[in-house]
Amino acid sequence: MKYESTFKAIDDTLRKEAGCSGELDYIEQTSWLLFLKYLDDLETEREDEAALDGKEYRRIITGFNRWNAWAAPKNAKGELDVINAMTGDDLVEFVNQKLFPSLKHFKDTAVSPDTLEYKIGEIFSELRNKINSGYNMREIINKIDSLHFQSADDKHEMTVLYEDKIKRMGNAGRNGGEYYTPRPLIRTIVKVVNPRIGETVYDPACGSAGFLCEAFNYMQEQIKSVADSDTLQKSTFYGKEKKGLPYIIATMNMIFHGVAAPNIVRGNTLTENLAAIQQRDRKDVILANPPFGGSERAEVLQNFDIRTGETAYMFMQHFIKMLKVNGRAGIVIKNTFLSNGDAAAVRRKLLEECNLHTILDLPQGVFTGAGVKTVVLFFTKGEPTRNIWYYQLNLSRTLGKTNPLNEADLADFVALQQTKAESENSWTLDASALGDDCDLSVKNPNKPEIVDNRTTEEILSTIADLNDDSARLINEIRELL
Repeated sequence: MKYESTFKAIDDTLRKEAGCSGELDYIEQTSWLLFLKYLDDLETEREDEAALDGKEYRRIITGFNRWNAWAAPKNAKGELDVINAMTGDDLVEFVNQKLFPSLKHFKDTAVSPDTLEYKIGEIFSELRNKINSGYNMREIINKIDSLHFQSADDKHEMTVLYEDKIKRMGNAGRNGGEYYTPRPLIRTIVKVVNPRIGETVYDPACGSAGFLCEAFNYMQEQIKSVADSDTLQKSTFYGKEKKGLPYIIATMNMIFHGVAAPNIVRGNTLTENLAAIQQRDRKDVILANPPFGGSERAEVLQNFDIRTGETAYMFMQHFIKMLKVNGRAGIVIKNTFLSNGDAAAVRRKLLEECNLHTILDLPQGVFTGAGVKTVVLFFTKGEPTRNIWYYQLNLSRTLGKTNPLNEADLADFVALQQTKAESENSWTLDASALGDDCDLSVKNPNKPEIVDNRTTEEILSTIADLNDDSARLINEIRELL
């Protein structure tokens, strides 16, 4: 695949840069260059479509800021004009002193925040160039210029590879599940929640916008008119992200997937006062994997009826408040939420105000590098919980970076969830049997408990036999050597 080899070559070049220290920097610096090339192809496509209709298209990025002017000027043969193409210090100086300030200014000149022009301004207000060598930058630009995004296949291949870069960034050490929720899991959650055109879809801790992108892909299949397409583009998807880099990547990721001007806002959701949320603010569908284990300032805690220092429990209160009546949610959360004493009041609120109809218990290793065990909560707002259907995902293999979760692993869950059928891995809990602490711990009554009936002497004898076998094998290996 051409895109795959190009992305790899770009990473190899970025490794030479002192200002780029790992996957986070690699994707950040690749992103802004890739974004400008993608925009240039997109505007050319729109220009051609307008010409066919006898109309005129006004480009957003004009003059010397256009990709084919500063980054990849062409000669009469359509090849790179090496004489006029900037490189070295000239190229870095132009990018830092002219290009970035000019694109940042779009935020001030755009007619409204829901335009692509405004999003460009937002992105370049957050970014800074970390490629200090103009020769490395020239090398990367030439590679990106060889890519084209004007066919559906090209765009699909690019988005798949961009998602892969996000995955590698998410797996880079401490960032584990913060930026990347496995896409097979997201697609399964979206399938179960089943968002429909005309509904609003919200992720208040959107990270790289994986949930919103997958929901967009899912809902595209429902398009039957121009009005449906316009609804998906402008008034369906809403996200908020606290941190700068994931906010930039989320915005770009949605644009790459086909949402021209994503409704993603940079900000801390938890600073919003729940009491101030009005009916017009509420959403039909919430899909999220909120951050956990963080901390907030004391004044932020005042925004919540149930005071807690755990960010995930604050987000749960936000989800409940932000859902419309009959609104649906699919939420990934650390499994300790089900039984932790500090979360008891939040669990009670959830059970009283929403129908928590399904809990999917995930095995260790779904979030590679994060070292946490998680569950997915599916609930509908507007009526109390009566019965909770549990599904425990028991796999015959250990999950990890080289053996990740896939959609086939979740197929049985999706099939059984429709009827809430009972099986070796699934069962139903009567919510009225819960105690005051509303403990929702996963206790599978249908999985036979493995009981070791051996005596202490038999176990010690087995251990001795194993030790003898190990000693014998070591001696045999020594003899062979």
